[in-house]
Amino acid sequence: MKPPLSNYLAINKMHTLAQLAEILRTHTTKITHQKVVTGFDGFVDEMIQAVHQRKNLQQFQRVETIDQFGDLIKAAAGHSSLREIVVTQTDPGGCAINMGDGLATLGVQVDTFATVGEPVHAAFKEYADKAKLHSWGREPGRTLAFEFQDGKLMFSSVSPLAEFTPTDIAQRTTDGHFLATCNAASLIAITDWTLFPHMTACWQALQDTVFSKLHQRPKFFFDLVDPASRSPEDITAMLKMLANFCHCGHVTLGLNQNEANLLSQATGGHALARPEIQGAQAQAQALLKALGLDEIVIHAVDYAVSASAQESACTKGPYCSKPVKLTGAGDRFNAGYALGLILNLNAEQKLQLAVATSGIYVRQGKSATLPQLIDFLGSWSKEAI
Repeated sequence: MKPPLSNYLAINKMHTLAQLAEILRTHTTKITHQKVVTGFDGFVDEMIQAVHQRKNLQQFQRVETIDQFGDLIKAAAGHSSLREIVVTQTDPGGCAINMGDGLATLGVQVDTFATVGEPVHAAFKEYADKAKLHSWGREPGRTLAFEFQDGKLMFSSVSPLAEFTPTDIAQRTTDGHFLATCNAASLIAITDWTLFPHMTACWQALQDTVFSKLHQRPKFFFDLVDPASRSPEDITAMLKMLANFCHCGHVTLGLNQNEANLLSQATGGHALARPEIQGAQAQAQALLKALGLDEIVIHAVDYAVSASAQESACTKGPYCSKPVKLTGAGDRFNAGYALGLILNLNAEQKLQLAVATSGIYVRQGKSATLPQLIDFLGSWSKEAI
């Protein structure tokens, strides 16, 4: 009797993960010579736990799930309520910072142009020690990140980001430094369209004055950041401008499952009734066609899928039932995927690299080093995580 197909698939996955670990091991020097540009959001993030019941000065029972938190809020309707919170840490944040941190910790040379304050806010000191940080904003944004076992709720104050305009960009790029830095980069990551009210116009300005003048066609990676708060008209205009980046380089759009559902509806498709890997795979292929981009990648808590004109892939992630930290996990996923793009890995390898990079992050609460990533892939291949 032949072994079941699932056995062959499991063996193939183990082999692929071990092979990926070996690729990283043999390309260590190449990775340290790669250059990436990230921009443009810089935030100061406060990690918060909501208190369900305090036991004593040192101990408390937190609100464990978003559903439980929602019930508490709903119960307060018409009555008002007070709920204690605990700020567990204050971190440098923003997708450009977090993704840059993920890449820089892996050994990639990173230049980040972001709204980190003038002078640079003290929260970004550690990041500035591992990446080249260029301030493109008078004041950083601020995010209150409520963390739960099943996800996070992020509340952002973004009024300083309204100062990020085409006029501001023209003044900051006139010396040619940003153009020269992008010319040297293998990949350019542009994040957080949603919270910048003038970002579509800024994209146009950057296409006209910088990206159309590059001597090579780099890879572009975009993370919009949940655009649910923007109008349908804004989203339509943004998607049209996004497609124009394909004239400048290879464009990958990274989405979480919620963002993928929103863009599916915005382009005449359907949201997934429930998150599942086969539906997400079809969704990625539909979005690829609808948006006219080169590559789409969608990630959820326990799976990731991708689609391009050449190939598509899907993978289950190394799920962690009790994560140490969730805020920034998607940005580390993007960092891993970006490294896969730089190394010209195949679709499955890029996804596995991405979920492994985020998998380490949620387990230890900080970005993975390259040796840690190689070891993690080796352990995963042996089902020892």
